[in-house]
Amino acid sequence: MRVVLQRTKESSVRVNGETVGQIDAGLTLLVGITHEDTIEDVEYVADKVVNLRIFEDEGGKMNHSLKDVNGQILSISQFTLYGDCKKGRRPNFMNAAKPELAKERYDQFNDVLRTKGIDVQTGVFGAMMDVSLVNDGPVTLIVER
Repeated sequence: MRVVLQRTKESSVRVNGETVGQIDAGLTLLVGITHEDTIEDVEYVADKVVNLRIFEDEGGKMNHSLKDVNGQILSISQFTLYGDCKKGRRPNFMNAAKPELAKERYDQFNDVLRTKGIDVQTGVFGAMMDVSLVNDGPVTLIVER
């Protein structure tokens, strides 16, 4: 499982011109699932995302987690995170999970985040999406398992 995490001041996702998910301050996540990912991987990454200390305290140091600042999450499924560009000019997506498994793990991931008390908004799995965000920092990290 691979998540590109961006600390954002606001973000939204549109499908066919309609806003389907929108948050204020928090994290925008691009979530990639591979065919070997398990529920344990989902739980590990969700816990890591929620508890990473990447929000600034009063002294300007990154000491607060998403939970500490009552932030929200915009979670976007992103199979292209498993695109292999080593050969040729067209990415190979063989490492990305098949849609059925990917959707199951993606839904589980969002559910685990919600059980941790996080407001989670999402895009539409498998749809062409327009994602807009205001990156805060910028702070961008990759969380993998």
